[in-house]
Amino acid sequence: MLYSAYEMTHAMLAPWRQMAQGTHQAFSSPLNPWAATFAGRHMVASADLFERLTRRYGKPAWDIETTGIDSEVVPVTAQTARCSTWMKLTHFARENTTDRDDPKLLIVSPLSGHYATLLRDTVRAFLPAHEVYITEWSDARTVPMLAGRFDLHDYVDQMREALRFLGPKTHVLAVCQPGPLVLAAAALMAEDDEAERPASMIFMGSPIDTRRSPTLPNTLAKSKSLDWFARHVISTVPMPNAGAMRRVYPGFVQLASFIQMNKKSHVDAHREFFDQLVAGDGDSTERHRAFYNEYLSVMDLTEEFYLQTIADIFQNHNLARGQMRHRGRQVDPAALTDTALMTIEGELDDISGIGQTQAAHDLCTNLPAALRADYVQEGVGHYGVFSGRRFRENIAPRIARFIRDHR
Repeated sequence: MLYSAYEMTHAMLAPWRQMAQGTHQAFSSPLNPWAATFAGRHMVASADLFERLTRRYGKPAWDIETTGIDSEVVPVTAQTARCSTWMKLTHFARENTTDRDDPKLLIVSPLSGHYATLLRDTVRAFLPAHEVYITEWSDARTVPMLAGRFDLHDYVDQMREALRFLGPKTHVLAVCQPGPLVLAAAALMAEDDEAERPASMIFMGSPIDTRRSPTLPNTLAKSKSLDWFARHVISTVPMPNAGAMRRVYPGFVQLASFIQMNKKSHVDAHREFFDQLVAGDGDSTERHRAFYNEYLSVMDLTEEFYLQTIADIFQNHNLARGQMRHRGRQVDPAALTDTALMTIEGELDDISGIGQTQAAHDLCTNLPAALRADYVQEGVGHYGVFSGRRFRENIAPRIARFIRDHR
């Protein structure tokens, strides 16, 4: 019912969105004498804001066409290196760089509501000196029921397959949610003595052990039973979506929870956006559009993946307590002996609190001190760990040095 109500509301608002678009065109036309008036600018701003607040945002484009290497501008093409039903491995191929011996870097994007393009800054930062690949997860709403389930075990399997595909000496960078699952995949590969196990692992703002410095999302995950989550936030994808009848955690529900956490800041941002539209402040309005085009683009997660994440990572802390099992096998991070480990945290992170990512060091008991590094960036929250000025200036260079030191 929840998903159907959402779809019905979206459909009911379609005529009003079209009316808003028509109003915007009419009152922004230079042929309209009202266009330059205070009232005309208000009409345009109101129509623009209404259309943006009621539209459905699709998957954003990467918009990464070049990078700088040795003071030269080098063309970049996003190519599909490997594809399965649930995960696409995208390679950012740099033109005329076959003679370079740059390390392979696999960036593992979160499967937590937003698309991988949220890590656009992360990709750009490492392109000049790395052969960059990134995981792009499928929107459960678009995957037919005949494709089967997708859960935590499938996620771990996908990580192992991606690392095997990329081959030995690959470095893996996990941003937020995938941290525990990437650590599990690496531990299993180490125990099996696979040559393709990662040369290094970098975890950024990851919920390795959410018992440390619990945040509001961590507290919420423990405040309700798993049955409560199943009854209140899981819904069925309606027709005519390709994934019709699949049980999912809808992206719009996740987005609502994101916004609720910082409701005032989002309301203020849109109020400022309206004022900037009226004033004709093009630079500020474009920055707002760019941010919210990404932030409001969300995807659905399968029911089994979402509920297992709540239970295993946030309620039972299976990996942190040494009780995580993958398809019947015990997951033992102590099996890692030669994979370098770096953890990155943000001082003001209100999603993965201080210490949650650092917990990876306590689990990897057989890694020597020479293979470990930890860094806490002052003055940044969760998103500042992998994007923004401090990430580009302070965090990314440290990660690049760490990778070079442990090739």
